[in-house]
Amino acid sequence: MTMSTAEGITPEMPPGEDELPCSDGVPMETERHRRQMLVLIESLELAWRDRDDFYVGGDMFVYFSAEQVRHNSFRGPDVFVVLDTVRRERKSWVVWAEGRSPDVVIELVSESTERVDRGEKMTVYARQLRVPVYVIFDPLSGALDAYLLDHKKRRYNPLPRDAEGRVEVAALDLLLGLHPTRVGTVDAPMLRWIDREGHVLPLEGERADEERLRADEERLRADALAAKLAEYERRFGALTAD
Repeated sequence: MTMSTAEGITPEMPPGEDELPCSDGVPMETERHRRQMLVLIESLELAWRDRDDFYVGGDMFVYFSAEQVRHNSFRGPDVFVVLDTVRRERKSWVVWAEGRSPDVVIELVSESTERVDRGEKMTVYARQLRVPVYVIFDPLSGALDAYLLDHKKRRYNPLPRDAEGRVEVAALDLLLGLHPTRVGTVDAPMLRWIDREGHVLPLEGERADEERLRADEERLRADALAAKLAEYERRFGALTAD
C-alpha cells in the first residue's frame, strides 16, 4: 500500500509491534514447560539486572518479513535473547523495527512440537533469521541439543558438550546445562544458565537462600572464633592467676 503526501507518493510504513498480533492464545505444553521458560528468563534478567543492553523474551512472536505477516506465519520462540539492544517492555519482536534478530533461540519441545522445532522452525532460524545459536530442550526427558550457525551455508552444526554435558553459548559468555531445580510444584533437572566459573545463575528465591546460607556460615565461624577466644582467655587468665 502507498499513501499520498505533498511531495508525492511514498511507501506506507510497515506495521510495528502495536499493529501486529502478539499472542496465539496457545498455552505452554505442560507446567514444567512453563516453569522452564520462566526459569531461563528470570535467572538471566536477575544476573544481568545492572545491564541495559539486552532483551530476553519468551513465548513471544518474532516478525521478520512482510510475506510472513501476509500469510499469518507467526514464529514464537519459547525463549530468545537479543544483545546490543535496549531493555524495555515489548509486545513482540519486530526485526525490521529493531534492526536485529535474536542471538540465541531456545525451543522447549514436546511430542506435538518436536517435528516442527527440528524441521520448519530450524530452517527459518538458520536461513531467514540467521540466529547464531539454536537450542532444543525437552523438559520432560532432559534431552538437550544445541547448534551453531554456519553463516556461509546457512545451516546448523551441532555444538560440542563439555565433560559435564554442558554447551557453550559464547555470545552470552555463558553455558547451558542441567541442574536440579525446585520451582513451584516442579522438582527436576532443568536447563540453566551457568557462568564460566561453573556457578548456576540463581533465581530470586535461590539467591535469597544462598545469602541466608552465607550468613549462617559467617555466624558459625564468628561463634567458633568467639569460643576459641573465650577458651584462650580462660586458660591464659588461669596461668596468670597462678
